[in-house]
Amino acid sequence: MSTISHDPSAHRFTASVKDHRAVLDYTLHRSVMSIMHTHVPPPIEGRGIAAELMGAALTAAWAEGWTVNPVCSYAVAYLRKHPIDPQKQHVEDLLDEALDESFPASDSPSVGGSS
Repeated sequence: MSTISHDPSAHRFTASVKDHRAVLDYTLHRSVMSIMHTHVPPPIEGRGIAAELMGAALTAAWAEGWTVNPVCSYAVAYLRKHPIDPQKQHVEDLLDEALDESFPASDSPSVGGSS
């Protein structure tokens, strides 16, 4: 785990590991944080540093009441795996499970149809 720093005036989160620095850059317009760029240098890749930067950015956004607009490909992928509203995602997962139990994929097309 690395130490994350936030420079609000530069709209940047950084993580320093050894002599390398990873960054997450964002823009802020009204109350929307757009995550524009993440970069982790090759010598420190694969350690979860980009995920730590995303976590810090999301925590800061929630604390300020901002919405998050993922622009860079990493931010998009991260938010697909880690939805912004965990409670909403939990409810959606429960609904999906309930639908799967009510209408199993192995049922024939006539199940639930009119007779």
